Amino acid sequence: MPGDSSGAAGFWEPADLGRPPFDKGVIERMESAVESGVFGKVTSVLVSCDGHLAYEGYFDQTGATVRRNTRSTTKTIAGMLIGIAVDQHLLENVQQPVMAFFPELGDIAYPDSRKTEMTIEDLLTMSSPLECDDTNSFSRGNEERMYLVEDWIRFAFDLPVRGFPSWLPRPEDSPHGRSFSYCTAGVGLLAGVLEKATHSTVQDFAAHFLFGPLGIDDVAWPRNPKGLAFTGGGLPLSSRELLLLGQLYLNGGSWNGHRVISEEWVRESTRPHVTVDEETDYGYLWWLRRLPHSSGSAHGYFMQGNGGNKVAVFPEHGAVVVLTAQNFGAAGREHPEDRLLREHLLPALMRGRPG
Repeated sequence: MPGDSSGAAGFWEPADLGRPPFDKGVIERMESAVESGVFGKVTSVLVSCDGHLAYEGYFDQTGATVRRNTRSTTKTIAGMLIGIAVDQHLLENVQQPVMAFFPELGDIAYPDSRKTEMTIEDLLTMSSPLECDDTNSFSRGNEERMYLVEDWIRFAFDLPVRGFPSWLPRPEDSPHGRSFSYCTAGVGLLAGVLEKATHSTVQDFAAHFLFGPLGIDDVAWPRNPKGLAFTGGGLPLSSRELLLLGQLYLNGGSWNGHRVISEEWVRESTRPHVTVDEETDYGYLWWLRRLPHSSGSAHGYFMQGNGGNKVAVFPEHGAVVVLTAQNFGAAGREHPEDRLLREHLLPALMRGRPG
Protein backbone atom coordinates (compact mmCIF):
# COMPACT_ATOMS: atom_id res chain seq x y z
CA MET A 1 0.00 0.00 0.00
CA PRO A 2 1.30 3.51 -0.75
CA GLY A 3 3.54 4.75 2.02
CA ASP A 4 2.79 1.90 4.38
CA SER A 5 6.40 0.80 4.69
CA SER A 6 7.91 4.24 5.11
CA GLY A 7 8.81 5.32 8.61
CA ALA A 8 7.57 8.57 10.09
CA ALA A 9 10.96 10.20 9.57
CA GLY A 10 11.04 9.12 5.92
CA PHE A 11 7.51 10.37 5.37
CA TRP A 12 8.55 13.90 6.25
CA GLU A 13 11.58 14.03 3.95
CA PRO A 14 10.41 16.24 1.08
CA ALA A 15 11.02 15.16 -2.48
CA ASP A 16 13.54 17.15 -4.50
CA LEU A 17 11.75 20.02 -6.21
CA GLY A 18 13.21 18.97 -9.55
CA ARG A 19 11.51 15.59 -9.32
CA PRO A 20 7.96 14.86 -10.58
CA PRO A 21 5.25 15.69 -9.92
CA PHE A 22 6.28 19.03 -8.43
CA ASP A 23 9.07 20.51 -10.50
CA LYS A 24 10.29 24.04 -9.91
CA GLY A 25 7.93 25.56 -12.46
CA VAL A 26 4.84 23.96 -10.89
CA ILE A 27 5.88 25.19 -7.45
CA GLU A 28 6.62 28.74 -8.57
CA ARG A 29 3.33 29.13 -10.45
CA MET A 30 1.27 27.75 -7.61
CA GLU A 31 3.00 29.77 -4.90
CA SER A 32 2.72 32.96 -6.94
CA ALA A 33 -1.03 32.44 -7.39
CA VAL A 34 -1.59 31.64 -3.70
CA GLU A 35 0.52 34.56 -2.45
CA SER A 36 -1.27 36.99 -4.77
CA GLY A 37 -4.64 35.99 -3.32
CA VAL A 38 -6.04 34.34 -6.45
CA PHE A 39 -7.45 31.58 -4.23
CA GLY A 40 -8.41 33.78 -1.29
CA LYS A 41 -6.72 33.34 2.05
CA VAL A 42 -4.99 29.96 1.79
CA THR A 43 -2.82 29.32 4.86
CA SER A 44 -1.12 26.01 4.02
CA VAL A 45 -0.71 23.46 1.23
CA LEU A 46 0.75 20.00 1.83
CA VAL A 47 0.95 17.06 -0.56
CA SER A 48 2.13 13.51 -0.01
CA CYS A 49 2.74 11.33 -3.02
CA ASP A 50 3.64 7.63 -2.98
CA GLY A 51 4.13 7.75 0.78
CA HIS A 52 6.49 10.72 0.94
CA LEU A 53 6.07 14.44 1.48
CA ALA A 54 6.14 15.99 -2.00
CA TYR A 55 5.34 19.59 -1.06
CA GLU A 56 4.83 21.66 2.09
CA GLY A 57 4.12 25.37 2.04
CA TYR A 58 2.75 27.87 4.58
CA PHE A 59 1.27 31.20 3.55
CA ASP A 60 0.54 32.89 6.86
CA GLN A 61 2.73 33.84 9.80
CA THR A 62 2.73 30.35 11.30
CA GLY A 63 4.27 27.07 10.22
CA ALA A 64 4.35 23.32 10.61
CA THR A 65 3.82 23.20 14.37
CA VAL A 66 0.76 25.39 14.82
CA ARG A 67 -2.58 23.65 15.30
CA ARG A 68 -5.42 25.14 13.32
CA ASN A 69 -9.17 25.07 13.82
CA THR A 70 -10.17 23.52 10.52
CA ARG A 71 -13.84 23.42 11.50
CA SER A 72 -15.82 20.42 10.25
CA THR A 73 -12.80 18.81 8.63
CA THR A 74 -12.44 16.98 11.92
CA LYS A 75 -15.98 15.54 11.81
CA THR A 76 -14.46 12.68 9.86
CA ILE A 77 -12.40 11.74 12.92
CA ALA A 78 -15.63 10.79 14.68
CA GLY A 79 -16.22 8.23 11.95
CA MET A 80 -12.69 6.88 12.37
CA LEU A 81 -13.27 6.37 16.09
CA ILE A 82 -16.60 4.62 15.48
CA GLY A 83 -14.77 2.34 13.06
CA ILE A 84 -12.12 1.48 15.63
CA ALA A 85 -14.84 0.73 18.20
CA VAL A 86 -16.52 -1.61 15.69
CA ASP A 87 -13.16 -3.24 14.89
CA GLN A 88 -12.65 -3.90 18.61
CA HIS A 89 -16.20 -5.30 18.98
CA LEU A 90 -17.05 -2.55 21.46
CA LEU A 91 -19.87 -1.71 19.07
CA GLU A 92 -21.71 -4.58 17.40
CA ASN A 93 -22.22 -2.71 14.14
CA VAL A 94 -23.48 0.60 12.80
CA GLN A 95 -27.08 -0.64 12.70
CA GLN A 96 -27.40 -0.26 16.48
CA PRO A 97 -30.10 2.24 17.52
CA VAL A 98 -28.55 5.39 18.95
CA MET A 99 -31.24 6.10 21.52
CA ALA A 100 -30.55 2.80 23.29
CA PHE A 101 -27.25 4.27 24.49
CA PHE A 102 -29.05 7.07 26.38
CA PRO A 103 -31.71 5.52 28.68
CA GLU A 104 -31.11 8.30 31.19
CA LEU A 105 -32.84 10.79 28.91
CA GLY A 106 -36.31 9.49 29.73
CA ASP A 107 -39.08 11.19 27.79
CA ILE A 108 -38.12 13.20 24.74
CA ALA A 109 -40.01 15.78 22.72
CA TYR A 110 -41.83 14.66 19.58
CA PRO A 111 -41.67 10.92 20.36
CA ASP A 112 -41.61 8.88 17.17
CA SER A 113 -40.57 5.33 16.31
CA ARG A 114 -38.32 6.66 13.57
CA LYS A 115 -36.26 8.49 16.19
CA THR A 116 -36.18 5.41 18.41
CA GLU A 117 -34.93 3.34 15.47
CA MET A 118 -32.35 5.92 14.30
CA THR A 119 -29.01 4.14 13.86
CA ILE A 120 -25.34 5.01 14.15
CA GLU A 121 -25.16 4.70 10.37
CA ASP A 122 -27.88 7.32 10.00
CA LEU A 123 -25.64 9.78 11.84
CA LEU A 124 -22.47 8.78 9.98
CA THR A 125 -24.20 9.40 6.65
CA MET A 126 -25.99 12.65 7.54
CA SER A 127 -29.30 10.99 6.73
CA SER A 128 -31.02 10.71 10.09
CA PRO A 129 -34.79 11.30 10.46
CA LEU A 130 -34.13 14.42 12.57
CA GLU A 131 -35.22 17.83 11.29
CA CYS A 132 -31.67 19.11 11.32
CA ASP A 133 -30.05 21.09 8.52
CA ASP A 134 -27.10 23.40 9.15
CA THR A 135 -27.47 24.90 5.67
CA ASN A 136 -30.97 26.16 6.52
CA SER A 137 -31.12 28.94 9.09
CA PHE A 138 -34.80 28.12 9.70
CA SER A 139 -34.11 24.50 10.63
CA ARG A 140 -34.85 23.66 14.26
CA GLY A 141 -31.69 21.57 14.33
CA ASN A 142 -29.37 24.22 12.88
CA GLU A 143 -26.12 24.07 14.84
CA GLU A 144 -26.31 27.74 15.81
CA ARG A 145 -29.45 26.96 17.84
CA MET A 146 -27.67 24.06 19.58
CA TYR A 147 -24.86 26.30 20.79
CA LEU A 148 -27.39 28.38 22.72
CA VAL A 149 -28.44 25.54 25.05
CA GLU A 150 -26.59 23.50 27.67
CA ASP A 151 -27.51 19.91 26.85
CA TRP A 152 -26.53 19.20 23.24
CA ILE A 153 -27.45 15.51 23.48
CA ARG A 154 -31.02 16.27 24.51
CA PHE A 155 -31.15 19.06 21.93
CA ALA A 156 -30.66 16.50 19.17
CA PHE A 157 -33.10 13.93 20.52
CA ASP A 158 -35.77 16.59 21.13
CA LEU A 159 -35.84 17.59 17.46
CA PRO A 160 -38.94 16.70 15.45
CA VAL A 161 -38.84 14.28 12.53
CA ARG A 162 -38.06 15.96 9.24
CA GLY A 163 -40.72 16.27 6.58
CA PHE A 164 -40.48 15.83 2.81
CA PRO A 165 -42.65 18.26 0.82
CA SER A 166 -43.57 17.22 -2.70
CA TRP A 167 -40.59 19.00 -4.29
CA LEU A 168 -38.05 16.99 -2.27
CA PRO A 169 -37.36 13.29 -2.92
CA ARG A 170 -38.13 10.98 -0.04
CA PRO A 171 -35.42 8.55 1.13
CA GLU A 172 -37.11 5.56 -0.49
CA ASP A 173 -37.09 7.41 -3.83
CA SER A 174 -33.44 8.49 -3.54
CA PRO A 175 -30.20 6.78 -4.57
CA HIS A 176 -28.97 4.46 -1.79
CA GLY A 177 -32.35 4.83 -0.02
CA ARG A 178 -31.25 7.85 2.00
CA SER A 179 -31.80 11.60 1.95
CA PHE A 180 -28.87 13.86 2.87
CA SER A 181 -29.18 16.67 5.44
CA TYR A 182 -26.03 18.17 6.93
CA CYS A 183 -26.42 17.93 10.71
CA THR A 184 -23.67 18.79 13.20
CA ALA A 185 -25.91 17.95 16.15
CA GLY A 186 -26.18 14.36 14.93
CA VAL A 187 -22.40 13.97 14.71
CA GLY A 188 -22.19 15.33 18.25
CA LEU A 189 -24.29 12.38 19.43
CA LEU A 190 -21.50 10.04 18.34
CA ALA A 191 -19.36 11.26 21.25
CA GLY A 192 -21.93 9.96 23.69
CA VAL A 193 -22.19 6.67 21.80
CA LEU A 194 -18.41 6.26 21.92
CA GLU A 195 -18.17 6.93 25.65
CA LYS A 196 -21.00 4.54 26.48
CA ALA A 197 -19.61 1.79 24.21
CA THR A 198 -15.92 2.10 25.15
CA HIS A 199 -16.34 2.99 28.85
CA SER A 200 -13.72 5.65 28.20
CA THR A 201 -13.67 9.32 27.36
CA VAL A 202 -13.47 10.19 23.68
CA GLN A 203 -10.18 11.92 24.41
CA ASP A 204 -8.57 8.84 25.96
CA PHE A 205 -9.94 6.43 23.38
CA ALA A 206 -8.71 8.60 20.50
CA ALA A 207 -5.31 9.16 22.13
CA HIS A 208 -4.73 5.46 22.66
CA PHE A 209 -6.08 3.94 19.46
CA LEU A 210 -5.92 6.65 16.77
CA PHE A 211 -3.66 9.56 17.55
CA GLY A 212 -1.06 7.65 19.56
CA PRO A 213 -0.11 5.23 16.75
CA LEU A 214 0.33 8.24 14.43
CA GLY A 215 2.54 10.09 16.90
CA ILE A 216 -0.05 12.83 17.53
CA ASP A 217 0.07 13.94 21.17
CA ASP A 218 -1.80 16.26 23.54
CA VAL A 219 -4.87 16.92 21.42
CA ALA A 220 -7.18 19.46 23.06
CA TRP A 221 -10.75 18.45 22.23
CA PRO A 222 -13.47 21.11 22.32
CA ARG A 223 -16.24 20.20 24.76
CA ASN A 224 -19.92 20.88 25.04
CA PRO A 225 -21.25 22.76 28.10
CA LYS A 226 -21.66 19.47 29.99
CA GLY A 227 -18.03 18.52 29.43
CA LEU A 228 -18.49 15.87 26.73
CA ALA A 229 -15.93 15.98 23.91
CA PHE A 230 -17.45 17.55 20.82
CA THR A 231 -17.15 15.32 17.74
CA GLY A 232 -18.93 17.82 15.49
CA GLY A 233 -15.76 19.68 14.47
CA GLY A 234 -13.32 22.30 15.65
CA LEU A 235 -10.58 19.91 16.78
CA PRO A 236 -7.24 21.78 16.58
CA LEU A 237 -4.69 19.86 14.51
CA SER A 238 -1.65 20.89 12.52
CA SER A 239 -1.54 20.57 8.76
CA ARG A 240 0.99 17.76 9.12
CA GLU A 241 -1.29 15.90 11.52
CA LEU A 242 -4.16 16.22 9.04
CA LEU A 243 -1.88 14.83 6.34
CA LEU A 244 -1.13 11.82 8.55
CA LEU A 245 -4.85 11.09 8.91
CA GLY A 246 -5.34 11.23 5.16
CA GLN A 247 -2.30 9.03 4.59
CA LEU A 248 -3.65 6.53 7.11
CA TYR A 249 -6.72 6.03 4.91
CA LEU A 250 -4.67 5.94 1.71
CA ASN A 251 -2.64 3.17 3.37
CA GLY A 252 -5.85 1.20 3.95
CA GLY A 253 -5.87 1.91 7.71
CA SER A 254 -2.25 1.09 8.55
CA TRP A 255 0.67 3.25 9.61
CA ASN A 256 4.29 2.11 9.94
CA GLY A 257 3.17 -1.51 9.74
CA HIS A 258 0.66 -1.06 12.58
CA ARG A 259 -3.03 -1.72 11.93
CA VAL A 260 -4.99 1.31 13.22
CA ILE A 261 -8.31 0.92 11.37
CA SER A 262 -9.47 -2.16 9.50
CA GLU A 263 -9.34 -2.20 5.70
CA GLU A 264 -13.00 -3.16 5.76
CA TRP A 265 -13.92 0.04 7.63
CA VAL A 266 -11.81 2.18 5.29
CA ARG A 267 -13.59 0.68 2.27
CA GLU A 268 -17.04 0.95 3.82
CA SER A 269 -16.60 4.51 5.04
CA THR A 270 -15.33 5.78 1.67
CA ARG A 271 -17.99 4.24 -0.57
CA PRO A 272 -21.25 6.05 -1.43
CA HIS A 273 -24.05 5.72 1.11
CA VAL A 274 -26.10 8.80 0.24
CA THR A 275 -26.19 11.26 -2.66
CA VAL A 276 -25.59 14.93 -1.87
CA ASP A 277 -25.97 16.36 -5.39
CA GLU A 278 -25.17 15.45 -8.99
CA GLU A 279 -21.42 15.76 -8.36
CA THR A 280 -21.09 14.53 -4.78
CA ASP A 281 -21.84 11.47 -2.70
CA TYR A 282 -21.24 10.91 1.00
CA GLY A 283 -19.74 8.00 2.90
CA TYR A 284 -19.24 7.75 6.65
CA LEU A 285 -18.45 11.43 7.27
CA TRP A 286 -16.33 11.51 4.10
CA TRP A 287 -17.31 13.59 1.05
CA LEU A 288 -16.89 11.61 -2.19
CA ARG A 289 -16.19 13.83 -5.17
CA ARG A 290 -14.93 13.91 -8.73
CA LEU A 291 -12.89 16.95 -9.75
CA PRO A 292 -12.34 17.62 -13.48
CA HIS A 293 -9.06 19.31 -14.42
CA SER A 294 -6.97 20.07 -17.50
CA SER A 295 -5.46 16.59 -17.65
CA GLY A 296 -8.62 14.59 -16.97
CA SER A 297 -10.51 14.08 -13.74
CA ALA A 298 -9.69 12.84 -10.26
CA HIS A 299 -11.89 10.82 -7.94
CA GLY A 300 -11.23 11.33 -4.27
CA TYR A 301 -12.67 11.36 -0.80
CA PHE A 302 -12.50 14.44 1.36
CA MET A 303 -12.56 15.69 4.92
CA GLN A 304 -14.04 19.19 4.56
CA GLY A 305 -14.60 22.19 6.80
CA ASN A 306 -15.91 25.72 6.56
CA GLY A 307 -13.51 28.26 5.12
CA GLY A 308 -12.15 25.88 2.51
CA ASN A 309 -10.27 23.48 4.78
CA LYS A 310 -9.73 20.10 3.15
CA VAL A 311 -7.95 16.79 3.43
CA ALA A 312 -8.29 15.18 0.00
CA VAL A 313 -7.28 11.57 -0.67
CA PHE A 314 -6.75 10.54 -4.30
CA PRO A 315 -6.12 6.77 -4.39
CA GLU A 316 -5.57 6.66 -8.17
CA HIS A 317 -2.71 9.15 -7.80
CA GLY A 318 -1.33 7.71 -4.55
CA ALA A 319 -1.67 11.19 -3.08
CA VAL A 320 -3.06 13.13 -0.16
CA VAL A 321 -3.56 16.91 -0.27
CA VAL A 322 -4.12 19.15 2.76
CA LEU A 323 -5.43 22.66 2.21
CA THR A 324 -6.12 25.02 5.10
CA ALA A 325 -7.80 28.33 4.43
CA GLN A 326 -9.86 31.13 5.89
CA ASN A 327 -12.19 31.74 2.98
CA PHE A 328 -15.29 31.98 5.12
CA GLY A 329 -18.38 32.99 3.21
CA ALA A 330 -16.68 32.65 -0.18
CA ALA A 331 -19.16 33.38 -2.94
CA GLY A 332 -19.58 31.46 -6.16
CA ARG A 333 -20.47 27.91 -7.12
CA GLU A 334 -16.90 26.66 -6.87
CA HIS A 335 -14.78 27.23 -3.78
CA PRO A 336 -11.34 28.82 -4.35
CA GLU A 337 -9.49 25.77 -2.98
CA ASP A 338 -11.16 23.51 -5.54
CA ARG A 339 -9.75 25.75 -8.26
CA LEU A 340 -6.31 25.48 -6.65
CA LEU A 341 -6.63 21.71 -6.81
CA ARG A 342 -7.89 21.72 -10.40
CA GLU A 343 -5.54 24.31 -11.84
CA HIS A 344 -2.27 23.36 -10.14
CA LEU A 345 -2.13 20.28 -7.94
CA LEU A 346 -4.17 17.66 -9.80
CA PRO A 347 -2.58 18.24 -13.24
CA ALA A 348 0.85 17.94 -11.62
CA LEU A 349 -0.14 14.72 -9.85
CA MET A 350 -1.46 13.23 -13.07
CA ARG A 351 1.69 14.17 -15.00
CA GLY A 352 3.74 12.58 -12.25
CA ARG A 353 2.11 9.13 -12.55
CA PRO A 354 3.91 6.50 -14.57
CA GLY A 355 2.47 5.63 -17.97
